[in-house]
Amino acid sequence: QVQLVESGGGLVQRGESLRLSCAASGFTFGWYVMSWVRRPPGKGPEWISAIDTGSGVTRYADSVKGRFTISKDNDKKMLYLQMNSLNTEDRANYYCASYQSLWASGDEYDSRGQGTQVTVSS
Repeated sequence: QVQLVESGGGLVQRGESLRLSCAASGFTFGWYVMSWVRRPPGKGPEWISAIDTGSGVTRYADSVKGRFTISKDNDKKMLYLQMNSLNTEDRANYYCASYQSLWASGDEYDSRGQGTQVTVSS
């Protein structure tokens, strides 16, 4: 059974940092591209970052480039998102998802988690 379980969300103040984690199970982690996607309140999903678990190549959305860092641990089947310099626009439900391609996004995922909530106060 494929499972993706996120953790690490919470309430922080503007300018602070958070590290999100995603625990994967039930599939061969190293065969997929893993991504972080967020859904702000009242809005649609926004793809923010992806990492090829085989090559380690990464991609970022412009909105988070330079502030967020995606990483993974294939042995532990873990995906991470280090988020620095958080601002109120980063408030969202963050979830991880597995894709077939580094360039895929949106509903093209194979699996996704339920997400973890990030709230940034001003």
